[in-house]
Formats: sequence, structure tokens, C-alpha cells
Amino acid sequence: MVTTADLASAPLGHATAYPDQYDRNLLFALPRSTEREAIGIGDALPFSGVDQWTAFELTWLDSQGKPVVAIAGLEVPATSPAIIESKSMKLYLGSFAQMRHPGSVEVARIIARDLSAAAGAAVRVDLLPPGRFAAQRIAELPGENIDAVRVTVEHYDVDPSLLRARGGSVTEVLRSDLFRSQCPVTGQPDYASVAIAYRGPRIDRSGLLRYLVSYRCHPGFHEHCVERMFVDVMAGCRCEALTVQARFTRRGGIDINPFRTSAGASPPANVRTARQ
Repeated sequence: MVTTADLASAPLGHATAYPDQYDRNLLFALPRSTEREAIGIGDALPFSGVDQWTAFELTWLDSQGKPVVAIAGLEVPATSPAIIESKSMKLYLGSFAQMRHPGSVEVARIIARDLSAAAGAAVRVDLLPPGRFAAQRIAELPGENIDAVRVTVEHYDVDPSLLRARGGSVTEVLRSDLFRSQCPVTGQPDYASVAIAYRGPRIDRSGLLRYLVSYRCHPGFHEHCVERMFVDVMAGCRCEALTVQARFTRRGGIDINPFRTSAGASPPANVRTARQ
């Protein structure tokens, strides 16, 4: 688990100023290794993947002092040794507000450089100008929605014993919009839609739904929750191949969407759901 000591210097959960002068030192990184050790993941990761971020509140000044706005798409590889704490990301991006730049290419270069240094791996940055805002798509995650399955729920912290699978190998995608976890620092709720694509014995729908709901009071960052899901489903359902994707609703103008796969699948397009 991420410890109190890990977060002692983080802006999350503390009153902070909102600087509008560029400062890359606002970024706060947390090691992935602590949470991975807790779920039995060593240096040889059982998955590949990325964390796809969308930041809707990015602005800076052009060379004449006129404001420019953009939507930032960020892609952090799962192999990076650290995640970036989300409030620190908000503060960092906000620090561009009174910074003059002649164009978006230079702004994207600076953001990529700073995020890559914080995460410890190359972070991809795409800036979407206002002229392309209207072209952005909204789509729900693929798969069979299991939320209508009638279940009795008694567990509200993670319980992998609820997972079951049996029979011959099938290939399918199951999804739910009922996921909720909690920020491990502030206790604020985090909502998401989750899609699980797999090949292996047929996963019991009621068990999977109760398992996903069992995160409801669980304190965990988005990235860590998805990796725990991956490990639990892979082990509990004896999957031959597995992909877990979650799209979390935005907080502070930012959404975070982890994607983990054992199947070598390419990351999906960063298309937001209606709730995002």
C-alpha cells in the first residue's frame, strides 16, 4: 500500500495555492513498486499497457499575451517506475497559465519532457486545439454489460474470492458501469466504467459483478485498482489471455484511464464515455 510517508509531501489532501507561473517542481511522483509488491507483482510484469490521461483545463499565453486553450492527451507507459499524483498534475498544468509561448509544439515538448522525467519513462503528449474539439467522439466501452444481473451484495472492500469461472475456453468482453473506489488520501469517491476482455473458462457474471462492486469502499489510486483487478481476475478465473480497461470520471478537470493486457493488444483510442 502507498504509505503516509509516501504522501507526506504530496499536494493531495492539503490546502495549496494555485500558481500560474510555470514550475515543473510541482509534479509529485509515487513509486508503482509499493502497490505492485502488495499484489505479488515483481519486476517481470504480467501485463503491458498504458495510463491514458485527458486534461481539459490547459491554457497558456501566445507571444502577444493572448490566451490559448487546448485539451491535453497524455500517455504514461505501465513500465514507468512511477505514477504522477493527479493533484500535482493539475497544479503543474495550471502553472502554464501566464507563460508565453509562440506555439503549441513547444508547450507539448515541455510537458512531455517534464512528465517523462517525473514518471521515469517517455510520456507521449498530444495537444488538441479548439478547432478539433467538436470532432471528439463519445462512446461506451465495448462488451456485454453485466449490470442487470441480479445479485445480493455484502462485500464493499476487495474480495477476489467472489470470482469464479468454469467450462471450456471462450473469448468475450464483459463490462460494468457500477465501479466505484475511493481516493486513498481524501476519501473522495472515484467512479469508472470497466471492461474485461478475456480468453479462458467462462467467467461467472454474478461473481464478477460482486467482485467489481467490492471495490466500493476500497482506497486505491486508479492505476493500482486496475492492476489489482488484472491480477485477481487472471488468477481467480484462470484466464489464458486478459485485458482490463477502466475509464474514470474526471476530477479537477482530469480523467485517468488505465489499460493493462497480457494479450499484446495495442492501447485503445482515448475516447471518452458519456460520464466523462
